[in-house]
Amino acid sequence: MWWSRPFDARPEPVEGRALRAPAWRPAVLSVAFVLAAVVCAFAQPPVPATRLSFNDAVQQAIARNPTVRAAASAILRAEGQLRVARAATRPQVNGAVTTTTLNTGVEFDGTTVTPQNSVAASITADMPILAAAAWARRSQAQDDQQVAQLSADDIRHQVAAATADAYLTIVGFRRVVDADRRARDVAKAHYDLANELEQRGSGSKLNALRAQSQWSAIETQLEAALLQMYRAQEALGVLVVENGPVDAGDDPMFDVPPDDTRLELFRTDLKLFAGQQHAAEHVLRDSSKDWWPTVDAVFVPQTNYPSPFFVPGNSWQFLLRGNIPIFDSGTRAGVKMQRRAAVDQVRETLAGATTQAGAQARTARVAIASAERGLASARAAADQAQQVVNITNISFRAGGATNIEVIDAQRAALDAETQAAVAQDILTRAKFELINALGRFP
Repeated sequence: MWWSRPFDARPEPVEGRALRAPAWRPAVLSVAFVLAAVVCAFAQPPVPATRLSFNDAVQQAIARNPTVRAAASAILRAEGQLRVARAATRPQVNGAVTTTTLNTGVEFDGTTVTPQNSVAASITADMPILAAAAWARRSQAQDDQQVAQLSADDIRHQVAAATADAYLTIVGFRRVVDADRRARDVAKAHYDLANELEQRGSGSKLNALRAQSQWSAIETQLEAALLQMYRAQEALGVLVVENGPVDAGDDPMFDVPPDDTRLELFRTDLKLFAGQQHAAEHVLRDSSKDWWPTVDAVFVPQTNYPSPFFVPGNSWQFLLRGNIPIFDSGTRAGVKMQRRAAVDQVRETLAGATTQAGAQARTARVAIASAERGLASARAAADQAQQVVNITNISFRAGGATNIEVIDAQRAALDAETQAAVAQDILTRAKFELINALGRFP
């Protein structure tokens, strides 16, 4: 049937009549391509309403991101724990009131010995005099507060680095999109020319279809690049806490910092691991204080109403209360073992992170040198491929080149320009990775 024939199929020749393509076919093809272009234009991802510069995006992410706010809450929790630990080493004052009602009072010789209703009130003031374990917990709580602050700094750095990564991804895909759009415009111009030559009778249907196929293929690449860029814009919007995609407003430039091996002074993760190691070692050193005796001074003034017959109505007492650990069936030894294991674990974590940080810095410097060489070659290749396209188009118009040669030149130029865009993105990322590896970001 007619719809099962190939697009190129010709009607059966009629005897005595020259075989000629229908006059409506070129027009229908042109209209179909115009409609396809309009549909693609409307189907493209939406354009973000918000554009931020690189620095503004990083600062907004640090200020608004929920992960950073949760880290700030952890600092408040550590401060609360510190206050609790401090309170355990300071005076404690508590009051008590007791009312007593008996079924009957006791009298002797007309004098009330035990009243039926009485009220007793007392105040207990307790002051630790010797409390080595409590003092150690107070100092350990200060270490925990510092670790919480270091953890918040590291989380802010992680959010900033993720924001920068999403931002650079948008910039990189934008270069690819620009290259695809230029290649699409060139392919469309070539198709228009091939279609015009076919209508004038100096071209062929095959050339027009080839040009049309090239245009469609580049449109497909453009749509894929636009979708990837939109996903990166949505990711950036999530990081900066915007209700929608956010576009990159500028192309950040990074200066290569000088070489510095003191990574522990700048990298937030190394600072955090070092702080955790210091805190764990402090806890381990304080294990012996769990065996120290404790001594509390207690002062208790009290009053009774009505006054008992044999006891004064107002009185006070002072106590020195001591507690000496003697035997705990291995509880403190087990706790010390756990603390030693925690020290070994965080120590190895710090050593591994330090080694990895040095490797990241060295790799980033090598990557910058390699990316600079690659970018120079990619730009030269893109310029040369574009010259080939220009010469081939001129030759094709003059009849000295075929349609296949034009399409091949366009494909090579698109690939070369895309590689140049990718090379530029690789160089920018390598510089950012070096700054990040040295702890100089943000």
